Amino acid sequence: MARKRSETMQENRVKLIAAARKAFAEKGYSAASMDELTADVGLTRGALYHNFQDKRGLLAAVVDQIDTEMAVRAQEIGARAGTDWQGLLAEGAAYIEMALNPEVQRIVLLDGPAVLGDPSQWPSQNNCLQVTKSTVERLIAQGILKPLDPEAAARLLSGAALNAALWIAASEDPQSVLPKAVEAFHALAAGLLVQRV
Repeated sequence: MARKRSETMQENRVKLIAAARKAFAEKGYSAASMDELTADVGLTRGALYHNFQDKRGLLAAVVDQIDTEMAVRAQEIGARAGTDWQGLLAEGAAYIEMALNPEVQRIVLLDGPAVLGDPSQWPSQNNCLQVTKSTVERLIAQGILKPLDPEAAARLLSGAALNAALWIAASEDPQSVLPKAVEAFHALAAGLLVQRV
């Protein structure tokens, strides 16, 4: 009985996140109606409040899901790049480029910070930071990056990619901003390289 209830709660949670993701992408956070959203999946507002406490909690779950997907996609692209250094650059550029996706723009980069606050405090961003920190530690150990504090370097790299994505999302011409943002990200990252004589 308890197991069945737990499965039903999980199914409801998945349905609500999927419906919210669609509604937030199409209408934006403020215009999305919780009554319509819950009715679309055959649930009540009570199910929403039970699972997420409120609309803001539901947005946090949606942002976490999308941001985690973005990080996984960027890491997969980075893993195919060859070396750790090329992977670090490819991962950052991939994350920045995802700002062109309308769903990512609206939910993660525009509504997310406006409603949830500083993205660097989001759990999904902290997970991404730890992956970047591990890569930085390897690059320092290999003598490729300067012997800086790995967390400081990782935070600056992650912050640069996030801010570039935020810039693209807020831009009137995201396509023209993208190459500038990626070029600047690469230049900033290259400043961490050990200078070879």
